[in-house]
Amino acid sequence: MSSSGVLVAIALPRPAAARAIVAAWEAGEAVLPLDPDAPAPELAALLAAARPTHLLDGDGRRRRPGGEPAEAGLAAVVATSGTAGAPKLVELGADAVGWSARATSAALAAGQGDRWLCCVPVHGVAGLAVLARAWHTGLPVEVHDRFDPAAVAEAAGRATLVSLVPTQLRRLLAASDRAARFRRVLLGGGPVPADLAADAAARGVQVVRTYGLTETFGGMVHDGHPLDGAEVRVAGPEGEVLVRGPMLFRRYRGDPGRTAAVLRGGWLRTGDLGRLGPHGRLAVLGRLDDLVVSGGVNVHPDEVEAVLATHPGVAEAAVAGRPDPEWGQRVAAFVVPRDPARPPTLAELRAFTRRRLAAAKAPRELVLVPALPRGPSGKLLRRLLPDGEAHIDAGLGRDLA
Repeated sequence: MSSSGVLVAIALPRPAAARAIVAAWEAGEAVLPLDPDAPAPELAALLAAARPTHLLDGDGRRRRPGGEPAEAGLAAVVATSGTAGAPKLVELGADAVGWSARATSAALAAGQGDRWLCCVPVHGVAGLAVLARAWHTGLPVEVHDRFDPAAVAEAAGRATLVSLVPTQLRRLLAASDRAARFRRVLLGGGPVPADLAADAAARGVQVVRTYGLTETFGGMVHDGHPLDGAEVRVAGPEGEVLVRGPMLFRRYRGDPGRTAAVLRGGWLRTGDLGRLGPHGRLAVLGRLDDLVVSGGVNVHPDEVEAVLATHPGVAEAAVAGRPDPEWGQRVAAFVVPRDPARPPTLAELRAFTRRRLAAAKAPRELVLVPALPRGPSGKLLRRLLPDGEAHIDAGLGRDLA
């Protein structure tokens, strides 16, 4: 990859962007894939921060004045989804991209007869990783211009490998029974609700749960176990997940301070909370900055969300901490009701949760919402949850018993 010093920003519709990315890699160039549908000010800000040498969009390819040449061996610069604030520009070397592509392919026993389907955005790491796996192993790849459950179902069988996020798998299962025709479905981008996992298993869908970050070029843990050559450990009193291996990014472009804060001694501080179970199996519990501390009790939002999602009156649920004068923080539930005319009450959800989790983890505030804020990949954007001042059902007893 970059042997020319070229870093080309690519802002094209998905299939055209995929072709341009592969062509750039074949020419020894690094790529900065961008969302062509992003607002103009957002694109301008990313271009100003990343300083690519070239831009390829609907107006063609042209050199950008003041661009910063790509270092030797750079494959890609990927903007994070920004779930914790402003996006970071993650520099990924060709060695990291190649290792990830080959290690993932080996773990899936991908080979002759396999075909990838890319139905996730290629400006994010999930879609870019699909292109890299296909390119590094010589496998064909089919690229869709958007996620359409009917089109994905029609491709199942013709394509054997696909990467999805949980919301996409749920929509696919609701639309068709053809998901089982994929040889493997890689599922990442967030926690997998128990009912979704059970539904997929009952239908014979071969799901591989993946864990990774943009900084690891996507999934580097499959079904709780790191790929060969990668390492995972849990450190600190809160149990932060640390990872290292040949898949790690080089740096945040133009931000040495932020790079030094997360890369220490060869280990990447992921900002995720987790625990290691039997045989070193990793369970990810949520984000460190999402942790709710209520009355001295650590509450992992993902754990509470998984319980709330099983309530018959809940279509979707998110959990966050809100300031509380007595407990420091209280657990707030943001719920999309299954029937808006008959939404669940806080008392119902609190009682439902207390039958399954400790009392401190039961929500003390309920905010009914028409939809949860999500990024292009379907990832929950907790920072965009409403402030909780409207449509609140709150103030239930302060007992922790």
